[in-house]
Amino acid sequence: MKGVILAGGLGSRLGPLTHITNKHLLPVYDRPMIYFPLQTLVEAGIKDILLVTGGNHAGEFLRLLGNGEAFGLKHLHYTYQRGEGGIAQALGLAENFADGQPLVVILGDNILERSIRPHVERYAANGRGASVLLKEVGDPQRFGVAELQGDRIVSIEEKPKQPKSRYAVTGIYLYDAQVFEIVRGLKPSGRGELEITDVNNAYIRRGQMRYDILDGWWTDAGLPETLYRAATLVREKTLMRQAVA
Repeated sequence: MKGVILAGGLGSRLGPLTHITNKHLLPVYDRPMIYFPLQTLVEAGIKDILLVTGGNHAGEFLRLLGNGEAFGLKHLHYTYQRGEGGIAQALGLAENFADGQPLVVILGDNILERSIRPHVERYAANGRGASVLLKEVGDPQRFGVAELQGDRIVSIEEKPKQPKSRYAVTGIYLYDAQVFEIVRGLKPSGRGELEITDVNNAYIRRGQMRYDILDGWWTDAGLPETLYRAATLVREKTLMRQAVA
């Protein structure tokens, strides 16, 4: 499997911090934010990785990460998203890179306590359709929310006022090659973007969507309060590791 990190967008909700840099280059405790999704993919056994970025600071990712040697990679791929066309549009830029292989896609502000390797291996054993990783949260209104019936997802609703569950769709998705056909058939949402929730619902309609629930804590870092929460959680995890060592 190959990996894709989506790290475009203007990060306007984190202004003025993002007036002079990309959101995903901001510090989360002792490391730049982009280190976390990259480490997540590498720890899951994925070594062929594409970073999708955009905006005025794309070159800073190359200066920071180079070819990914610090993460044990031989090569790190890059591509550029013009404007803010949405997460699904950014994913569409990975089609040539994917070359028909299944993908693990992670948003650049996702930070997790534990490895996703078991979920990736479970998906790779079949390698067809799609799977999303869910997490029970206290504020599901901020996310895409999964409606569950037994072991099935029957729908995903984006930022619902009355959520049908407390299970948020985290920014970690596993897709087969159908995803690019689906992206090409999308129409922009009311905010003028191609939505990843529409991609996921297309798989649901095809009866090809599965899910797993993440162990440990998970957070995004796209708001001032969640950026602070992420730094606090990472600090606690780092100090615990140091104490054990």
